[in-house]
Order: sequence, then C-alpha cells, then structure tokens
Amino acid sequence: MRPLIDNIVASIKRNGGRMEIDRFREQIQKSRDSLFETVDTLMELVTASGVPLEIVGDEVVLTTFFRPWREETFCIVDVETNGSKPSRSQIIEIGALKWRNAEIVDRFESFVECSYLPYQISEITGINPEDLEGAPPLSKLLPEFKAFLGDSVFVAHNATFDYNFISSSFERVGLGVLGNRRICTIDLAKRTIEAERYGLGHLNIALDINTLVHHRAYADAVTAAKVFEIGLRNLPDSVVTTEELIDFSKLPVKKAKALTPC
Repeated sequence: MRPLIDNIVASIKRNGGRMEIDRFREQIQKSRDSLFETVDTLMELVTASGVPLEIVGDEVVLTTFFRPWREETFCIVDVETNGSKPSRSQIIEIGALKWRNAEIVDRFESFVECSYLPYQISEITGINPEDLEGAPPLSKLLPEFKAFLGDSVFVAHNATFDYNFISSSFERVGLGVLGNRRICTIDLAKRTIEAERYGLGHLNIALDINTLVHHRAYADAVTAAKVFEIGLRNLPDSVVTTEELIDFSKLPVKKAKALTPC
C-alpha cells in the first residue's frame, strides 16, 4: 500500500496537483499492489489513510497542492516508545496538537497500556510502569488518534521515527498504513534557523522556548510546534502552498538557505 500511495501522490504532483479520473484509474492499474476495480473503492481506502485527495468534477485533486500553508491544519506529533524498533516495541505515550495559523486548535494526549517498560526508558522519560496500568490499549487508542489526525499534515521532530512507528502500529491493529503528508521540523529548522545543533532539547533552550518537560510526548509536541512556528516565520515569500512548504523542507540546505531571509 505504501508504494501505491507514494506513486499516486508523485503522479498527481507531476500533473499539476490534479488528474482526470480516467487517467487516475490507469495510474492505479499500473500498480502491482492494486487489486481495486473502481476509483471510488480506491479513493475510500487511500483517503482513509490520510492522503488529502478529493474528487472535484471529473478530476482527482491533491488538496495540499493548492491550499496555502497559512490555511492548512498541521498535526504536531510525538510518541514515546519502549524501544526503537516498531517490530519489537510499542508506543507507550502519544502527544499531539493541531495547529492552524499560529494557534493550537485541538490536542490529544494519552498513555498506552504496556506490560514491558525497560528501566532505561523510565530513566529517560520519567514514565513508570504504574503510569501505564489501566491506560487504553493500542487497539482502542489508535483508532481515536487516527480520527484526531484525519488528513492533516503530520509534523514531528525526526518525523521518520514517529511517522513509521505510528504507521507500523496502525497496521498492527488493522488500520492500514499512515498516508498523511508530512514535514520534519529538523529538516525545516536546518533550512530556516541558525543553530549549532538541531536536537529538540538544544533548540528548546537556544530558541528560548523553554518547555519545562523533555522526553514526554505532549511536551515535546509543544516544543516541536514552537520550532515549526519559528521556522515558518523565516520562509521565503515564494513558499505559498502546503506542498511548496513540504518540498522546501527537503531542498538541499545550501539552496534553501539561499532563498531564506534569515
């Protein structure tokens, strides 16, 4: 499913953010992963994964290609886990906030039931086994988080870790892969903020964010949201839409900094 999603998004972007439904169907049929007979069936599955697609008239539209980032809803996410490998570990805490036009418009925070918590994880996070007793299991919490996330843009500090861990966890409980568009605040910060280091703890101090708690999911999501907001202030004027913001965050650093007014 992941290659199919990536191919769909890349094809629509190359086509100017929209694609005729018949051509879209042809694109789907070229994928070996696709066993779907109708566009509607595929659209239902892909959009359920968080890909921001809409059918407008006789076209399939990638909404982030046209929506100004100032009007976008971003979901800044952080997870704490009991290990580094999704195949052998699990999420023990999720913290997230929805951010739109410099305002927090919603929040999500919960421990997750877990019977195994290594001592070193407790030392780093301050989370104890007692905190996880009676917490919702992944099978209950993840559907709630998926509904909270919707098709908003997924933002995290070192986004690959959080994104892949959540996607793997979704698959584990039968929710399919995570398909939301995403931005890494490390990537954005390296292109818009001058700093000696780009770890969240260092930026928390260097940028005078000064969130009191570190290595707790919601607190780290708040800090990442502040880093994200500061980075957005330094964007070049040429970055207008959400997809332009995503693409800018992936530019070679020297090229991006040449465009950035900081």
